[in-house]
Amino acid sequence: MRRREFITLFGGAAAAWPLAAGAQQRAMPVVGYLSGVAADSASLAAFRRGLEETGYREGQNVAIEYRRADDQYEPLGALAADLVRRQVSVIVAAGIPAALAAKAATTAIPIVFTVAGDPVEFGLAASLNRPGGNLTGVTSLSIDLGSKRMELLHELVPAAIMIGLLVNPTNPNAEILSRDAQAAARILGLQLHVLPASTERDFETAFATLVQMRAGALVISNAGLFNRLSGQLGALSVRHALPTIFQFREFAAAGGVMSYGGSYGDDDRLAGVYAGRILKGEKPADLPVQQATKVELIINLKTAKTLGLPVPLALLTRADEVIE
Repeated sequence: MRRREFITLFGGAAAAWPLAAGAQQRAMPVVGYLSGVAADSASLAAFRRGLEETGYREGQNVAIEYRRADDQYEPLGALAADLVRRQVSVIVAAGIPAALAAKAATTAIPIVFTVAGDPVEFGLAASLNRPGGNLTGVTSLSIDLGSKRMELLHELVPAAIMIGLLVNPTNPNAEILSRDAQAAARILGLQLHVLPASTERDFETAFATLVQMRAGALVISNAGLFNRLSGQLGALSVRHALPTIFQFREFAAAGGVMSYGGSYGDDDRLAGVYAGRILKGEKPADLPVQQATKVELIINLKTAKTLGLPVPLALLTRADEVIE
């Protein structure tokens, strides 16, 4: 090869290297979204809003790989492992089962969780201020508010002695929810009957069982399946004329007599913000676990009247919203 040809080839290759390096640097980051429940458009929309707040828009400068177990928790381990094999930039784990599966799958990829209980108790964080390791995220007060929901329902239906509690037995927090509810029921002098529902098909059976037992009211515990189908549960409570309380406004808007809890989707938005910050270079260990503290009491006065329930004035004055 002549010297001039060699110089020409070398110069061309050298000019190409910065372009190739730039292309690699501009490669679109990938976020893995892991959930144990079927698709929930409201949650996903809130998550994308959070990402956009940090400058990331799906399909433009970030890609999202969705992995959902469709209301079954057993496949979560394999789904988390698949995201790890794909070397996603960060994993967002919605719910305690998904968070535990993601934690078991990797100690290297950053994980942002959204959970309803104490992440320290479930081993997801060393502390709220300093989570440590590769996990951080958002926690709500949903589990801790279970006893308060029972108190509110008892205030609305003081004559009801037998109260039902709907739980998803496949949830890791099912035992905690049942234990706390039993303790609250004893303090209030109530009989608590726990009913399992791990699929949508179990809802009708649970409500029919409570009606047959002449239960006076129902508390619905926190679970991803229940959250996604809160509107359907609200409609069922009306159809069976059973005073029921759940955590989200969507439940009360669909006919449930009361809801008490945080804003649906707010946790997901905050998780999107954290995912974006991690994509920008921040480390999970340096991001304290956020606590969603906004709590609202919603009363469906129309449903209460339909059920023949006089709502105490003291309860109405504490409500953040009254649906008429």
